[in-house]
Amino acid sequence: HPANALCAGTAQRLKWQTAPPERLRRTILSPADRAHNSPFSAQPANMPERRPFARLPTDVSPVNYALWLKPDLVDFTFEGKVEARVQVSRPATNQIVMNCADIDIISASFASGGKEINATGFNYQNEDEKVTLSFPSALQAGSGILKIDFVGELNDKMKGFYRSKYITPTGEVRFAAVTQFEATDARRAFPCWDEPAIKATFDITLIVPKDRVALSNMNVIDRKPYPDDDNLLEIKFATTPIMSTYLVAFVVGEYDFVESQSSDGVTVRVYTPVGKAEQGKFALEVATKTLPFYKDYFNVPYPLPKIDLIAIADFAAGAMENWGLVTYRETALLIDPKNSCSSSRQWVALVVGHELAHQWFGNLVTMEWWTHLWLNEGFASWIEYLCVDHCFPDYDIWTQFVSADYTRALELDALDNSHPIEVNVGHPSEVDEIFDAISYSKGASVIRMLHNYIGDEDFRKGMNIYLTKFQHKNASTEDLWDCLEEASGKPVAAVMSSWTKQMGFPIIVVDQEQHGEDSVLKISQKKFCASGPFNGETCPNWMVPISICTSEDPSRPKLTMLLDSPETTVTISNLGPSQWVKINPGTVGFYRIQYSSTMLDSLLPGIRDLTLPPVDRLGLQNDLFSLSRAGMISTAEVLKVMEAFVNEPNYTVWSDLSCNLGVLSSLLSYTDFHEEVQEFICDLFTPIGQKLGWDSKQGEGHLDALLRGLVLGKLGKAGHKPTVEESHRRFKDHVDGKVVLSADLRSPVYLTVLKHGDSATLDTMLKLHKQADMQEEKNRIERVLGAISDAELTQKVLAFALSEEVRPQDTVTVIGGVASSSKQGRKAAWKFVKDNWDELHNRYQGGFLISRLIKLTVDGFVDEKMAAEVKSFFESHHAPAAERTVQQCCENILLNAAWLKRDADDIHQYLLKRKGSACNPAV
Repeated sequence: HPANALCAGTAQRLKWQTAPPERLRRTILSPADRAHNSPFSAQPANMPERRPFARLPTDVSPVNYALWLKPDLVDFTFEGKVEARVQVSRPATNQIVMNCADIDIISASFASGGKEINATGFNYQNEDEKVTLSFPSALQAGSGILKIDFVGELNDKMKGFYRSKYITPTGEVRFAAVTQFEATDARRAFPCWDEPAIKATFDITLIVPKDRVALSNMNVIDRKPYPDDDNLLEIKFATTPIMSTYLVAFVVGEYDFVESQSSDGVTVRVYTPVGKAEQGKFALEVATKTLPFYKDYFNVPYPLPKIDLIAIADFAAGAMENWGLVTYRETALLIDPKNSCSSSRQWVALVVGHELAHQWFGNLVTMEWWTHLWLNEGFASWIEYLCVDHCFPDYDIWTQFVSADYTRALELDALDNSHPIEVNVGHPSEVDEIFDAISYSKGASVIRMLHNYIGDEDFRKGMNIYLTKFQHKNASTEDLWDCLEEASGKPVAAVMSSWTKQMGFPIIVVDQEQHGEDSVLKISQKKFCASGPFNGETCPNWMVPISICTSEDPSRPKLTMLLDSPETTVTISNLGPSQWVKINPGTVGFYRIQYSSTMLDSLLPGIRDLTLPPVDRLGLQNDLFSLSRAGMISTAEVLKVMEAFVNEPNYTVWSDLSCNLGVLSSLLSYTDFHEEVQEFICDLFTPIGQKLGWDSKQGEGHLDALLRGLVLGKLGKAGHKPTVEESHRRFKDHVDGKVVLSADLRSPVYLTVLKHGDSATLDTMLKLHKQADMQEEKNRIERVLGAISDAELTQKVLAFALSEEVRPQDTVTVIGGVASSSKQGRKAAWKFVKDNWDELHNRYQGGFLISRLIKLTVDGFVDEKMAAEVKSFFESHHAPAAERTVQQCCENILLNAAWLKRDADDIHQYLLKRKGSACNPAV
């Protein structure tokens, strides 16, 4: 899901950048939210004052919107007309307050009881994105029709009703008109009550050029020539179910499609750029398998007659779950059988699974207010894995979940500037902040923990109760807990509130004593902090579902319990001193573990001989790495543990190991022994690299392809001579057209030749980028361009990031790639961001891409002066949607500085000693 210093898991997720964290979307939270007065609410330090905000008055509410829109794809404007059937519940009001942004109202009137009155004034409150329509007399109570004529702009900001640039097969530049309304941008397309709880039905009519495709949430029911212009058609869509404004969508452009039917009889289409219908087949196959899977899982049918999935050229997020018309970035939907790599196929499967889950969870039942966004996103981020595991069991996707989501969430949530899963958001400007790894990845992780705690059968039963009870309505987090509690009889609300309403998570400290045939475990919990042991006055407590397994059967818990106090003791009978004990088998509980040294020593051989399952080997290593960053154990000790992974066969375990070594390598690039670190990486990865070789063998599968790409990229970046030489040879053959590189080898080879290349290499790569017909290949190149080492060439790459050659949403990827490549790259990228701040900030208008940009650029700095510089820059260059991100980055820089100061000498001594032993085996 990002830039090359991050691990494959993160990259995957960074549904935020290969495939990835771009999926992140955007949304807001409520002052009226129940969590507000909760004993759990914990505001992170130094958060700025929130702007005052009030939800819309409820005296007039919509029942149905009849909406006509006529976009102009040449002048980038649109004309619109809405006739909303409304209910006036309070007589004597002569005003209607609605949401409206960047729209000019031409006229408005209100008709009721045979009388129509014209509005006498439109008062725009631009700051709050509202308009007040005033009428000369009070509106009659009961039903009425509000008519508004308006005009707007097809903007280029990737939000609201906007224009998206594409190139036709003949090379002509054209524009489509498309939508992105979540969280609060339907108001940029038509005046409306733009809050998730204010649901209505929609009758949409689009007036469009007759040679264009027009789509909306529902199926077309009428198509006729437009009376005023022979070149236009008037296309009317069926009435939608009752739904929230943020899920309304329309698209006007040129597309091909592939079509199928699910086993339930739902028509599924995947729309692609013209001439690329073939690239929609993989997503079509996933979608047609997924709809019946969810129908069975929830025991609720998909409620619309059709679903369209469409690839949009300019798209800020990864995808958006509009009901019946799901929009995607091209790289999250299109798969070319010859030119797409394995990680892209997996990415597409996950994103399709995520967005289709929302058709039930989010669209049919919608959060009452943005406070409960996490429920939408956390749930879909969990169940997408369940769905992919069903469609592609060979992906071993649940182990990947731990690397891609679970460990990322732990990392962010250990910061003082994290936030609870449920956050109060009022003003629309605050919405983007919560489309982050806490809402998505921590949300998904605690749902996975809950699913494990109550069991699949009761979980499914509870989901059915929830979706049936609240269908076509709105619900809150507590409503879901009530339904799961009803199904399972377990204290779901009490357990889960401790995870959603307070930020952070516990570290479980375990010690073991042998009493004859029995083993007695002393288990305690305290808050885990990235900066070291918690030393506040009152330590928060969690209700922690804990499982314990032993070497007798590592795959099945011997004991489960709920730890609801600071400490407890547990006796495991008939457990001899030679057997090991492992807490949290499956790495499902959302916590870190600190074992006593004897317990840890007994577990480590299970890494080398693979008796510990992969997900537990991964979890053990990840916990130790995190404890070393927090200063609770020595980093040199963790390097020793990493060496035990020399026989490791599992892709995801290597992926997580690689990620952590990448973090360490970045940190130690600020020392004079960075080369020794690269040698350590080469030593660790060479055996698995030799075993895999360069070419796929018969019988290999998806995970082998992912592992080969990961290992060769790691060795190439670290300067492993045979890998560098072979990369150059294969790259030359690829460019000369002799032997085309397989899609799975392109990223590692491109990265390696750039890292060890010159201006000719960069020119060749830019030429490949220009020639690439597929967005996946363009993105693949954009992600690695920053690896070039020469300072002048780095500037060329940064300038390229803002050029016409790079789609606006991908600029962040190019700059992030420069920042993650080296300490010089990070410095250059940060200067570039500062120098071009106005253009970048204006381009993303405070959306979540601006947070991503800041994080990728500055997170890896390691000295206190840089933290002060970053803080000072953003005090004078305000970025409301990224305030928390800036604080998290400054905190990370200070943590890096402390880590380097504390452990650099130790690490250096360890590497020297190791090198000495290797040169002189007798030592």
